[in-house]
Amino acid sequence: MSILDRDLETARGDEAAISALHAAFAAQKRAFLANPFPSYEERLAHIGALATMLMSNRERVSKALSEDFGSHPAAASDLIEVLGPASRAQFAMSRLRDWMSVEERDIDPALFGTASASVRQQPKGVIGNIVPWNFPFDLSVGPLIEMLAAGNRVIIKPSDYTPACAALLSEMIANTFAPDHVTVAVGGLELAREFPTLRWDHLLYTGSPHVGREVMLAAAANLVPVTLELGGKCPAIVTEDAVDEATVANILGTKMIKNGQMCISVDYVLVPRAKVDTFVNLAKTFMSSTVADYSRSGDCTGIISERHLDRLVRMLQQARDAGYEVVELENGGVVDRASRRMPLSLIVNPGGELDVMHEEIFGPLLPVIAYDSLDEAIGRVNDGERPLGLYVFGYDSTVSNQVLTQTTSGGACVNVCAMQGALPSLGFGGSGTSGMGRHHGIEGFREFSNPRGVVVRGDTGDLVAAFAPPYATAAAIADAAFAPPPQP
Repeated sequence: MSILDRDLETARGDEAAISALHAAFAAQKRAFLANPFPSYEERLAHIGALATMLMSNRERVSKALSEDFGSHPAAASDLIEVLGPASRAQFAMSRLRDWMSVEERDIDPALFGTASASVRQQPKGVIGNIVPWNFPFDLSVGPLIEMLAAGNRVIIKPSDYTPACAALLSEMIANTFAPDHVTVAVGGLELAREFPTLRWDHLLYTGSPHVGREVMLAAAANLVPVTLELGGKCPAIVTEDAVDEATVANILGTKMIKNGQMCISVDYVLVPRAKVDTFVNLAKTFMSSTVADYSRSGDCTGIISERHLDRLVRMLQQARDAGYEVVELENGGVVDRASRRMPLSLIVNPGGELDVMHEEIFGPLLPVIAYDSLDEAIGRVNDGERPLGLYVFGYDSTVSNQVLTQTTSGGACVNVCAMQGALPSLGFGGSGTSGMGRHHGIEGFREFSNPRGVVVRGDTGDLVAAFAPPYATAAAIADAAFAPPPQP
């Protein structure tokens, strides 16, 4: 097939996908109007069906991930892409009744008598979810849990970088839900451009800040509210007393999850200048004793595409060409083009002119940057955009709290990395260019709900009529309110 024929085939495919998207959107709009407030029992059944769907397709999920990434650890597939959202579903089911309960609000009986006021969480309607390639199931099914808990209907747009995962997700969803309830829109670039232009009741996008701006701009044309889960350069600040084996193991272990292709991975490490060599040596020891053949093993996830792999190789070569110290942590580790696996390397004190210092890395490269004072480290973080995650390692809680107080990030951890994204009870999201809004837990349920304020008039003692003409009664109330207090 020629390039022209392939382009024409892709265009026809996207044309059909766009048509199917609009048809599914219209069907879901109609279905929502027919059942705008699913019962607790309905929602519980929907969430339970998701958990069952994932657990019963464990091996197929693992196979699809391996096909798309070239190499993907089966254990990581199980823990992150299957058990993660399944546990999130179980948590939502255990809390759903409380989340749906009416929240009573205070009311002044002097004005409103026996009236009542409350907030009732109302389904928003039809929600779109644009999913990234790095966690194709966790970031599609995960937010879907809270969307369904809130009573919505959902259309999911997977990434075209993960076609095997997209096809499996589409099949699993079709076997679990009616298309006017939940469905999957599979297609290429033109479908991706069309998706945020629909008049959604809410839109979730997970990906880069650059594309996030385009999605938000498209959504703004219809005043569609958005949740943006973006990236950024997530720092780890290691304080003087914490340059040890446990810290290094946690930072490197986190960096190796998806081989660095995670939005809350550690993007760079700030280490006291006198301890940089210690950090590097501990990193070498950790790799040689724990994962000596990391990039040649099944524990290493392949880089998602040749283009992404080439970008990382260029970043590393740019640092070498500029004369900066590059530490290859794996003896004999090489880039394997067939599986797109790449070893983990440190770049010591790289200059700000390097791509690795101003782009989100999203791969197995880790800059290690020296600092001379904690204030300098904090200032360096604050000079950049607000990260999605921030990690501080230190055994003095006063120092750790100083870092947390004087920086801003979407989430943060002390003496561990990335766990803010793993807890189903903890709202997850960004700040500034790392995003807006939250999903996970009750924050996710509320994100995808309309907090409808409701007042029910009582049968005695209210002064509601005072708010409308004629204002004789209102004037008397106002005069009494403004009158000076009686003198003793």
